[in-house]
Amino acid sequence: MTRGLRLLFAIAAGAAVGNLYYAQPLLEVIAADLRVSHRATGLLVTATQIGYALGILLIVPLGDLRNRRRLVPVMMALSSVALVVCAVAPGVLTLAVALGVVGLTTVSGQILIPLAGDLSDDASRGRTVSVVVSGVITGILVSRTLSGFLADWLGWRAVFLFAAAVTVVLALLLRPAIPRLPPKTTGSYLALLRSVGHLVATERTLQVTMVFGATAMAIFTLFWTSLTFLLSGAPYHYPTSVIGLFGAVGLVGSMAAQGAGRLHDRGWSVPGTGLAWALALAAWLVAGLGRDQLVLIVVAVVVLDVGVQGQNLLSQSRLFAISAAARSRLNTAYVGGNFVGGALGSVAASLLWSAVGWSGVSVAGGLLALFGVVLWLTTRRTSLQPRARGEEVPA
Repeated sequence: MTRGLRLLFAIAAGAAVGNLYYAQPLLEVIAADLRVSHRATGLLVTATQIGYALGILLIVPLGDLRNRRRLVPVMMALSSVALVVCAVAPGVLTLAVALGVVGLTTVSGQILIPLAGDLSDDASRGRTVSVVVSGVITGILVSRTLSGFLADWLGWRAVFLFAAAVTVVLALLLRPAIPRLPPKTTGSYLALLRSVGHLVATERTLQVTMVFGATAMAIFTLFWTSLTFLLSGAPYHYPTSVIGLFGAVGLVGSMAAQGAGRLHDRGWSVPGTGLAWALALAAWLVAGLGRDQLVLIVVAVVVLDVGVQGQNLLSQSRLFAISAAARSRLNTAYVGGNFVGGALGSVAASLLWSAVGWSGVSVAGGLLALFGVVLWLTTRRTSLQPRARGEEVPA
């Protein structure tokens, strides 16, 4: 795993996951152009997320069974075709189906993360994984901002053509760059999928880490969804373009969280996880006190992203030590749990904002972060401890 290959993996993973989010800032423009209701365009986001959930469940485990040098470029090529269909879609139904296929096929980022772990030695695996995962986070934040600028300049259809072109270029670069590695397991595809459930049912470290990940993602989506409501209303009344700039503030926190990978490589993964949860709790305290003070909100954004993303990086690095032969399946379970947590966080944000406003949201977020702290305190000496050499789970 060279520095150049690590950077290529990070860019490709970010671009792949970013494909999921190009449509979100465009919903109003698409509704006007296709002459459909906002409710109809809201289904576009749902279709994309359903497709992505299926891709995580059905395609990402193939990273343990198939040649990833071929699998990753093929999935990116299929994703680029679906993006082109999005660009030329004559109606909202075609667009929804195409976005569902985009979600299904743009899972190469979640295949590249465990592959990066496979190509790294024990001394640098945390740092490598943190760089690639940070690429995913950057892709999410950049895609939303870039989508709005491109749509204003060239129209919403050009956004999907741009995404398709970037995906094709990266697929062509990855094909010769990914080393030839033999499959890590044998057997049927159905047995592969069953083994994901077996790992979830039997591996205590995976179970605890999935709870950590789902809770952190619930906190993340709860905060960012509610922050949009807060900044668009009194006393701020910011337009969408200004609210989108807060994503750049979050990017600062995400970049700072890369240090979590170095903590893992130095054997400090467990205390680092506790620190991450303490930061998440502190961020909610600051956010709750700073409802009408923009400086405190910005501080909360940065601190929360360092805590949540630091926890995420440490969790994935720790999971890859469970089994070198099952890293793609472990990642499937972890990301699947994150997906559930994120969906619940979004729903909770809407309900809590309507019922109790920012104060209630802050209390709920603080309680979730406190739960993370308590779970860390009760598992840090047992389930989170690193495994001795030779204790890996077989494929």
